[in-house]
Amino acid sequence: MLKVRDLREMTRDELLLKKNDLLDERFNLNMRRSLKALDNPLRLRQIRREIALVMTTLNEDKLGIQKLAESGSAILPDSKAAKKGKEE
Repeated sequence: MLKVRDLREMTRDELLLKKNDLLDERFNLNMRRSLKALDNPLRLRQIRREIALVMTTLNEDKLGIQKLAESGSAILPDSKAAKKGKEE
């Protein structure tokens, strides 16, 4: 199960990726459920709640209630931090 503290340490892009992964997993489980019984039917409930946590965290950031981690700390070769380090 996801922790809210861990979600708030993620960037907005990471949260959107996590949400898409959870939505895909929910879709696949629903498809399997329509064909046969699931090994772990409670996983659907967990996924639904995790999606709600991710969406709540994204909405809190959007409304300015709780800020997420900055995406500027990403380690990319063409990031602003990398350029700043090369100039010095």
